[in-house]
Amino acid sequence: AAATVNDKEISRSELEGKYRAFKDSQGASYQVQSAEQADILRLAILRQMIDEEILQQRALKLNVAASDDDVNAELTARKAPYTQEEFDRQLRQHNETLEHLKSELRHSLTENRLLNKEIESKVNVTDAQISAFYDAHKEDFNYQEPRYHIARIVVSVTASPIANSQNRTGMSDADPKNRIQTVENKLENGEEFGVVAMFFSDDQGTASNGGDLGFVAESELRSDPEVYNSIIKLKSGRNTGILPIFDGANYASGYAIYRLISKEAAGQRPLQDVRVQQFIHQSLRDARIQLLRNAYFETLRNNASVHNYLADQILK
Repeated sequence: AAATVNDKEISRSELEGKYRAFKDSQGASYQVQSAEQADILRLAILRQMIDEEILQQRALKLNVAASDDDVNAELTARKAPYTQEEFDRQLRQHNETLEHLKSELRHSLTENRLLNKEIESKVNVTDAQISAFYDAHKEDFNYQEPRYHIARIVVSVTASPIANSQNRTGMSDADPKNRIQTVENKLENGEEFGVVAMFFSDDQGTASNGGDLGFVAESELRSDPEVYNSIIKLKSGRNTGILPIFDGANYASGYAIYRLISKEAAGQRPLQDVRVQQFIHQSLRDARIQLLRNAYFETLRNNASVHNYLADQILK
């Protein structure tokens, strides 16, 4: 055993499998420079595995662990945009097996269910809290210039067409021009912008959120004249065509399609504005959930019996 959690073993072979998978995910250029660095990485991975095992055991105790039907339904959803041949090819490219993928899905679904039951379902934001937040941050809702609520889908020249931050498999075509054209075709055929972004965008910071960039001030948007000129012509709910993305050296680094969700004029937004209330509600809820999740994880660790044999071995 590399470690035990409440007498449940995490085997050394499991740890080595996670270690190899992490190195493979970093690409061919990633190198572990020394035996010491390798063990530092193993300790970090093992700590994560211990935390995951603590959560899984808690979920089993509360009877919220994901079932086989849950896992198969999620797997079906992830396979939906691809043929079986394309999906199998992506598994091979990532040295992934179907059984390992299903195991990862089971862990993820189980963790989400546990946190929803123990934390998220119990968080409540009151009208009084929203009003107090608005009074304390009123100037934040006085916009000095128009703002544009924008989403985008990015296809990078340098990124390989692999899993994005949602762990959803990307397109198999390596040519970015072909890939962005495929994205545009899907949008023109009526597929939801947010869904396409989740599956196909290379922008890992926004893909999981449907490509949503939030509100962008007009002065910031003007920094890219081509994007600005394309967006100001749009009505809400419409998309631009394919636009190039340039890096700091003015080299094309990829392509993007933008969507104008809404536009807001300059001026003070009152508390009665539904969008203001929704924004404050979500901000307060997200902050509280993050705080409670962190405290919950620490409490579960406090109550678990953990022995890290790898750490013992390294110290000896």
